[in-house]
Amino acid sequence: MYESYFGCKQSPFTLTPNTAMFHALPPHLEAIQTALAALEMGEGIVHISGEVGTGKTLVCRMLINQLPAHFDLAYLPTPAASAQELRVAIANELNVASEGDMTALTARLHRELISRKEKGQSVVVILDEAQALPDEALEAIRLLGNLETEQEKLLHIVLIGQPELDARLQQHHLRQFLQRVTFKATLRPLDIAETIAYIEYRLACVGCHRALFSLPLYKALWQSSQGIPRVINLLCHKALLATYSRKLPVVGQQELLLAIKETNGARQPLWTYPILWGWKLA
Repeated sequence: MYESYFGCKQSPFTLTPNTAMFHALPPHLEAIQTALAALEMGEGIVHISGEVGTGKTLVCRMLINQLPAHFDLAYLPTPAASAQELRVAIANELNVASEGDMTALTARLHRELISRKEKGQSVVVILDEAQALPDEALEAIRLLGNLETEQEKLLHIVLIGQPELDARLQQHHLRQFLQRVTFKATLRPLDIAETIAYIEYRLACVGCHRALFSLPLYKALWQSSQGIPRVINLLCHKALLATYSRKLPVVGQQELLLAIKETNGARQPLWTYPILWGWKLA
């Protein structure tokens, strides 16, 4: 494809979250630091929220990589369909026997958490795609979050999900759960400066140090993507592919426009503003 044409060692704009290309921009860095600080303070439930494509999975992987050594991790990448399934999944992650009813399983989990705490270890459960958890699973999380000694929580929980979970937690019957969420971080879209830094960093990561986009194109790309990293990746990938197919040295207006037209979720930029492109009004 276009990688060698632009001097890249690999594709710079893949959709698969790659921690090697993580750029510590404020929205993602703040979410990671908030979660780590809350865990170090012994808080029970932490919530990281973000729209589709804002980088939640990458933040999740970076958070896992940065967990201090005294935390034992139970990572659940897919949502549980019931309270029992959730308990079983956590038990399996902690190598606890998962057979039996919920009462017996909760008792075994409690004993395991106490045993690990006595050895100086804390347990953190990270749940991705938390917006898809049913209410009974959320209630199970709340009850597990209540497991504690006289001084501290035995289980720490990080929920990572889309804003739909925020709306659900405002419902009256989930008010007890909402009160247990002590810290929350929200992944916002990137601003234009962050978008430019994001694109240039990813290009540099794969060995491309050429200026492939002009400032007007960066502005149009940011407007079209609305600062959503996944859409930025799609637009850049398609624009570079179009540029390569036409054997051009850098991305032009037509190549970016083609990428925008072929990308779901991309908006038309302000093409009607001539000054954006440096054109002169008649």
